[in-house]
Amino acid sequence: MDTTQAAESDAHEGRPLTRARIAAILIIGFAALGVLVSLGAWQVERLRWKEGLIATIDARIHAPPIDVAEVARRAAGGEDIDYVPVEAKGRFLYDGERYFLATREGAAGWHVLTPMQLADNAVVFVNRGFVPYESKDPATRAAGNAPGNTAITGLARTAPTEKPNMFVPDNDPAQNAFFWRSVPDMAEGLSLPAGIRLLPFLIDAGPGQVSPDAPIGGTTVIEIPNSHLAYAITWFSLAAALAVILGMFLLHLRRRGRVASEG
Repeated sequence: MDTTQAAESDAHEGRPLTRARIAAILIIGFAALGVLVSLGAWQVERLRWKEGLIATIDARIHAPPIDVAEVARRAAGGEDIDYVPVEAKGRFLYDGERYFLATREGAAGWHVLTPMQLADNAVVFVNRGFVPYESKDPATRAAGNAPGNTAITGLARTAPTEKPNMFVPDNDPAQNAFFWRSVPDMAEGLSLPAGIRLLPFLIDAGPGQVSPDAPIGGTTVIEIPNSHLAYAITWFSLAAALAVILGMFLLHLRRRGRVASEG
């Protein structure tokens, strides 16, 4: 039932369409119209922001990698270093591995984050990649843990300071099971040499596998959902429909006014 039909029904039921009721209908109708248009405009703004973000990330991931020390300097200066290509060389501290529950091609497993000690007395967690669920214990894949210095190339990733949302489980450092990337949580119980500083970001290693027993790299998810155009169309469509209903109601009032004056 549209607004015109509702008005006529009210009149037939003994509730005349008074000026107060007309004013209330118009105020509520045009207020709702303004809200719908505002929501559509907001989604257009979000669309432009998201397209800019996607373009920025795409440009970053195709740039040449920079040294991890430069990434650390930029991060300390407050710059956004997410998805910046980075290269690092150091010694993995395998006894400090941390494990994030993950899936790959439908199979359950873990992302292996291993602290890497760099030459400048800094340590950064490196997501070396995916291992099957039964390979959580590093002893089952010792051949994939290369000794000595190792060079890796990947993408810098900022670490959240708060849990993403209430539906994400809490990290469990005691069980070495993690669900979101909190550097302080991962650092809990980590034994580092004196004078070593822990960098506040992480590195996702690039695709590939150094040996059959090593984690499979390239776990970074680059795809960013962008549904703002669909949302904008939805809000503007609802606004257009409401505008038509309001127009019909005003036309009805005009016709009623003419009939009343002619009578």
